[in-house]
Amino acid sequence: MASVSRVPLRQERPPGAVPSKIWWPYAIGIGGMHVLALLAFWPWLFSWSGVAAVLIGHHLFGMLGMTVGYHRLLTHRSFQCPRWLEHTFAVLGVCCLQDTPARWVATHRLHHQHSDQSHDPHSPLVNFMWGQMGWLMVNNRDVNRLSHLEKYAKDLMRDPFYMWLERSHHGLLVFAAHAVVIFLLGAGIGWLTGGPDHVLRMGLSLLVWGVAVRTVFVWHVTWAVNSLTHLWGYQTYATSDNSRNNWLVGLLAHGEGWHNNHHALPTAAAHGRKWWELDLSYRVICSLERMGLAWNVSRPEARNERVLATEDAG
Repeated sequence: MASVSRVPLRQERPPGAVPSKIWWPYAIGIGGMHVLALLAFWPWLFSWSGVAAVLIGHHLFGMLGMTVGYHRLLTHRSFQCPRWLEHTFAVLGVCCLQDTPARWVATHRLHHQHSDQSHDPHSPLVNFMWGQMGWLMVNNRDVNRLSHLEKYAKDLMRDPFYMWLERSHHGLLVFAAHAVVIFLLGAGIGWLTGGPDHVLRMGLSLLVWGVAVRTVFVWHVTWAVNSLTHLWGYQTYATSDNSRNNWLVGLLAHGEGWHNNHHALPTAAAHGRKWWELDLSYRVICSLERMGLAWNVSRPEARNERVLATEDAG
């Protein structure tokens, strides 16, 4: 195991976020979704179908949309796939309400360039809550400029589909459309299982559980990769930042928690290295490859890992 990375134990906020100014659209949106999720405690809205919708949605939207789509495909290009499939993953990611693909990709690429340094947009070395969610609710002028997208997400900005998502809040329309579909699915379940009297209750139940609760859950799991895995865990590689492998985040975030491995080899499709570092997202990519729907899958070959470990340790 590599020695601990030598990084500062305390970091200042990014220059673009000083002085602090609340980013109201995000603050209201994040706060409002948390309030809606609290409706899950209303017994009238409880249903096992709603609970199942959270679990299914965590894998469908959280894994296929965020970890496989936004992160490993769009940000790091760790594999290639048909354009229609790439856009499908992107739409699933939009349904997680974590910004448009271009904005998410640009911010994450910036994070890798300046990980745990002053320009890192969400280093938890500022403080834990900053890394978890605070950075989203403070206006960072450097991240919100168009030049930021042009510099860090130029490949996506050349795609008309991603440009369409950027314009006129089309990303929010996609999220709203998927919420309507989930409500109608719940209404249909209510009709089939209990008749007309259960249509509204089941529709609202799936809306609260399958959209609000699932969105908040996926948010915090994704944000934990920014916060927990830069604070607690073990390091296989002596990287220049404080990235860690965290088993809890690894399990909840479909393999994203093996974060030190990822920062050592960012373009590798596989984040897990040891047999016990479960990486469900990579298994999905391998399954797509076997079906002919993914190719040029970037793998951390044993020879390259030995070289990297030797260089980093030196």
